This record gives sequence, structure tokens and C-alpha cells, in this order.
Amino acid sequence: MSSLQAALAASEKLIDTEVGVSNWILVDQKMIDDFAKTTHDVQWIHVDPARAKAETPFGGSIAHGFLTLSLASRFAYDCFGMLPGQTMGINYGMNKLRFLKPVVAGSRLRGRFTLKRVSAKSETQLLRENRLTIEIEGEEKPALIADWLGMAVFED
Repeated sequence: MSSLQAALAASEKLIDTEVGVSNWILVDQKMIDDFAKTTHDVQWIHVDPARAKAETPFGGSIAHGFLTLSLASRFAYDCFGMLPGQTMGINYGMNKLRFLKPVVAGSRLRGRFTLKRVSAKSETQLLRENRLTIEIEGEEKPALIADWLGMAVFED
């Protein structure tokens, strides 16, 4: 049995189960400001805490939705290692993504992964779809939910 076939068989047993929960990470104003500078998205609800506190219902500035999403890779590093025989992992995209709750500066986030589907795309590529829920500490509603596709590439 090849490494890919073994990974597929093992993964199929995990469908609809939680496969990882990351560590918490602080999203502070500096992270938000750095992201705004990098992406040239300097809308005041992100970079002007005093105005955001005075003029929005959020109580302060909020993180960009795409900043929250960009932390998905960090959360995945906490939860997943390389599979036996895997040479690399590739971000393959999203099937569904919804931003459900703004992330106020000073919040802590973590990622929770549930395996939804797995299939062999070729003799060397295993496609996995995980439901990613990015939770906000102390909040019932998550920041976002996404169906994230990742490709595990194996040796021939």
C-alpha cells in the first residue's frame, strides 16, 4: 500500500470528527495596523480605535475579515503535521467562507478543524476538506466558518 493510500484509508475513518484545535492567538491593534499597512486597507474601523469606539457598535476597532482568515495557516500549523510519505502541503482554496462576527482588537482567536471529505486526486495528491471554525474566546458565535481545501502531495 502506498503512503497516499494509507493516508486516504486513515483519513476516511476521521470524516465528521474533530481533527484539531489550535492554540489561542491574540489579535491586538498592532497586528491589525500591520495588516492594514501591508494590504493598503486602512479603513478607519480597523485603524482608528477612538473613532471606532465612538461611531460603531463594536466598542473599538475590529480586525479585517481577511486578517482573521489569514490566521488559518497559523492554526493549521498547530494542528497538523506532515503525513508519512507527504512531501508538501498546498492551499487549494475554499468551498465556502462566511464571516459571522467581527473580531474586536484585543480578542483571542483559535481554529477548530473537522474533516469533512477526503479523496485521491491523483496517485500523488490527496485532497482534504476541513471545516474550519475560528472561535473568539468568550464568544458563542465564531468569527468565521470556512470549508478549506488542502492538498497533501506524496512521493510517487
